[in-house]
Amino acid sequence: MEVKLFLDTSAYSGFRKGVPSVVEKISGCDCVLISPVMLGELMYGFRKGAKYEQNMRVLRRFLDHEAVEIAPLGEVTADRYSRIVMQLKKDGSPIPINDVWIAAQTMEHGAELLTSDHHFEQVAGLAYTIY
Repeated sequence: MEVKLFLDTSAYSGFRKGVPSVVEKISGCDCVLISPVMLGELMYGFRKGAKYEQNMRVLRRFLDHEAVEIAPLGEVTADRYSRIVMQLKKDGSPIPINDVWIAAQTMEHGAELLTSDHHFEQVAGLAYTIY
């Protein structure tokens, strides 16, 4: 069975910083999925800093790896997003909207999310690892 891992922004940052548990988890999977939402967060962070071009070159090399794939956002993701937001509002435990999109994509693709953000624990049915 193919092991699919979805990264959020914190996981990519952990990978870049060489956090051993993150590097090991990413290295041990067959497919690394990236959300366009996460890419937007990264690019925004890069633009705020002084190393935009350097960070973009490193990101491009990462994205060009054969195991890395940018996951599409479509109607199924939108439906999952709406269900997650409803559940979180009902439970009184909202999380950042971008993270709802990432959770929805992770679920749609049958992947496990790698993150350092504990608020993903609020999303029912989400497979995740907090590092």
